[in-house]
Parts: sequence; C-alpha cells; structure tokens
Amino acid sequence: MTQESLIERLMAENEEFRRLRTEHQDHDHELEVLRGVSPLSPEQQWRMTELKKLKLMAKDRMEEIIRHARVTA
Repeated sequence: MTQESLIERLMAENEEFRRLRTEHQDHDHELEVLRGVSPLSPEQQWRMTELKKLKLMAKDRMEEIIRHARVTA
C-alpha cells in the first residue's frame, strides 16, 4: 500500500487522523498569516512558537498512526 493510499484510507476511517490533519493544516495556515506580519508583536512571536510546536505534535501523532496502520495492514 502506498503512503498516499494509506493516508486516504486513514482519512476515511480514522477520526483522530482526520482531526489531526485538519489541525495541522489550520496551524500551517495561521503560521503563513503570521509570517506576513512585520514586525511581530511579542504575543505574535509567542503564538508562532506555539503553532510550530502544535503542528509538530500533530505531525508526530499522524506518523505514529501511519506506522501502526502499516503494521496492522
């Protein structure tokens, strides 16, 4: 099973994976908006750091779900 087909299957069957992918995309979008702001306020700088952490946590969990799905497939 290819990576793309596995992700498609997880999007269809796994609610947590769908939620994480949506969150990851939302964080990425918010980061893009903040990257267009100059100069960043201290609150915006903090938010950028927080979004990067949240995005990484979501990605790590999605990778864990993918690895588990490969083993059980």
